[in-house]
Amino acid sequence: MDDILNEAYGIVQCKECPWYKSCVVPMKFTVEDIRRQLEQTAPGMNIPQQIDTSMQNLLSSMATAAQNSLLEGCPVFIQRLRSSPRLAQRLKEIMQNWGGEENA
Repeated sequence: MDDILNEAYGIVQCKECPWYKSCVVPMKFTVEDIRRQLEQTAPGMNIPQQIDTSMQNLLSSMATAAQNSLLEGCPVFIQRLRSSPRLAQRLKEIMQNWGGEENA
């Protein structure tokens, strides 16, 4: 009986979630976001408002790298991943075999 209640609770929890059907999304970073973050973490660095091209390129590369490696996740999804190592392993296997099912 507990299994049925837990499953029903999980379904309701997802349906009411503001992230519904968007459990994971890539984080968005801009050069300006990274510049502000640098200013906050190193206030004595005196980063000028107008930055040169090489610094602009560096910050742009950092923003792109961050977008390619960081995700925002629904709290319900994150909690489920943390509480179920099998779920995390299954997702990993799906991603590693992505497209392989179509060719087989």
